[in-house]
Amino acid sequence: MSRQSSIALEGGSDRDVLLEVKHLKKYYPVTSGFFKRKVADVKAVDDISLRLKKGEIFGLVGESGCGKTTAGRTILRLTDATEGKIVFDGEDITRLKGAKLRKARKDFQMIFQDPYASLNSKMMVGHIVDEPIRNYMSKSHKELKGEVKKLLKRVGLRSEDYYKYPHEFSGGQRQRIGIARALALNPKLIIADEPVSALDVSIQSQVLNLLRDLQDEFKLTYLFIAHDLSVVKHMSDRIGVMYLGNMVEVGDKEAIYREPLHPYTQALTSAIPNPNPLRKKERIILKGDVPSPQHPPTGCVFHTRCPVAMPKCKEVVPQLKEVKPNRHAACLLYG
Repeated sequence: MSRQSSIALEGGSDRDVLLEVKHLKKYYPVTSGFFKRKVADVKAVDDISLRLKKGEIFGLVGESGCGKTTAGRTILRLTDATEGKIVFDGEDITRLKGAKLRKARKDFQMIFQDPYASLNSKMMVGHIVDEPIRNYMSKSHKELKGEVKKLLKRVGLRSEDYYKYPHEFSGGQRQRIGIARALALNPKLIIADEPVSALDVSIQSQVLNLLRDLQDEFKLTYLFIAHDLSVVKHMSDRIGVMYLGNMVEVGDKEAIYREPLHPYTQALTSAIPNPNPLRKKERIILKGDVPSPQHPPTGCVFHTRCPVAMPKCKEVVPQLKEVKPNRHAACLLYG
């Protein structure tokens, strides 16, 4: 039985949908022996569905190892899906290859987590940013340089930085270079994979505010991946919560933070610091470790750590369904 059901779009028609992911799975085979026979699968993403409206910021949150980064990379076609369908702007891109995939990729880009590893240390900043443009468009050297310098200034760098190398910049500045590169082809969708987790706290808010400003200016849609719920709340319109490769709750950000439905979401939101020292907040401590995605629990994948687990949770797979208006949860507490 499928673990997930399709997520209803909150308002709007199908024309408003930029990205639709249906029952996406990404398994990595585990092999053994001289002949490398497959003996198991690591279920990094185990049947998730989501829809993004044009101009929306959808936050994907969960603790390390839940599969959110793998989901982002699979949606972007940096790795092939095991099962499921990815529909981008009305076109099924799940199995595209060669020239067709290359053409589609012009409209979706990624901002990577590590601003140190994601930039080629041997290339000038100008060439790092103009590489996507050179790959897709025919422009003169003068036009190319002018566009790149404008992009650098737009993300908070100087036009002279065109001639420098990545090692001459701080982490926050390097991430700005990565953002400029992602914007170079004027994409419709940007997948931001933990874009501020490697940065100092003092720099994080600057980069987040920059991403917000760029969204309005460039009419962008974001899939924003993070483990920090405070960051996700600041950035997102809607939020999807992942646990062990599964989507366990989806809803409007205000509703999720005000009234989390799934026990896992309740535990995550209880860990957010309260700025009011006079207002006490009960902390929900989850016991044990996250199970291995190679051997996920039967029934509800969260039942081994759930503080309100029932006997049937070990046997029945909860479906992600609408349990309140525009609120989806995969939990047997809701029938």
